[in-house]
Amino acid sequence: MNPEKPLKPISECTPCASSDSRRLFLGTAAAAVAGALTGCGKLSMDEFLQHNFRELSKAEIQHVIARLEKEYQEKYGKAVQVGVDPALQGVIFGYALDLSRCIGCRRCVHACVKENNQSREPEVQWIRVLQMDKEEGVNIHHADPYYAPDRVPEEGHFYMPVQCQQCKKPPCVKVCPVGATWQEKDGIVVVDYNWCIGCRYCMAACPYGARHFNWGEPTLPVEELNTATHYLGNRPRQKGVVEKCTFCIQRTRKGLYPACVEICPTGSRKFGNLMDPKSEIRYVLENKRVFLFKEDLNTQPKFFYFYGV
Repeated sequence: MNPEKPLKPISECTPCASSDSRRLFLGTAAAAVAGALTGCGKLSMDEFLQHNFRELSKAEIQHVIARLEKEYQEKYGKAVQVGVDPALQGVIFGYALDLSRCIGCRRCVHACVKENNQSREPEVQWIRVLQMDKEEGVNIHHADPYYAPDRVPEEGHFYMPVQCQQCKKPPCVKVCPVGATWQEKDGIVVVDYNWCIGCRYCMAACPYGARHFNWGEPTLPVEELNTATHYLGNRPRQKGVVEKCTFCIQRTRKGLYPACVEICPTGSRKFGNLMDPKSEIRYVLENKRVFLFKEDLNTQPKFFYFYGV
């Protein structure tokens, strides 16, 4: 330092960078780190700095939706609508599956893939169908998820589809370190894919194996793209996030059945509002032999199994 040269007043000093420039640098650096950690590839600063969906204002939601719809239009060449339908008042969704009628055809599995825009190569399936021996009853340790007979149902066996149980006390939600997953007022456990960091803690915590990690860039044939989507449901996901069944939130919040219910050829699947005493789901719970999967864990699922005949 030259002792003969007076120092400039602070007000006259040239800043090394403007506050906007610093924010740009920090945001870009943070987005790069996020991409490296999660495997999500390149994230825009806008995507990375986006607030959790639960914290967004109406104006911010519209901005996010417009950005996503533009992105999907450019990627798939189709107009994709991204909905944000909220939970309906006085509704808690419940699901019941009749083990005495399920024939193990797996139509539900493939209808789910098509409806919810899962990756096709490799194919991500949110529903697993387990084949079990009738003499043993429900025995998960001896169940076969890879059965492939020429015809189903196979003699001496029955079938138990397993998917997200939409627990009232979801262990997956408790372990998420960034609050990317939560339970909505209608009972559906959802994921904000923009906030998921791909740590897979939720997968380890789920006792039903109902969460699935997207290891590669999702492959989604344009001709199979479902263009009616929901932000918290079936919108196309990026690489490096965990996804799961949402009871087809894009359908059920519009008064429709989940795709797996609609496709079932035997009527094994029942769905409805647990708060409505006249609903089919309530009739099942009050009049059939019902049991919960892994009831001893006290996760309190809203997915029920029953024997109709």
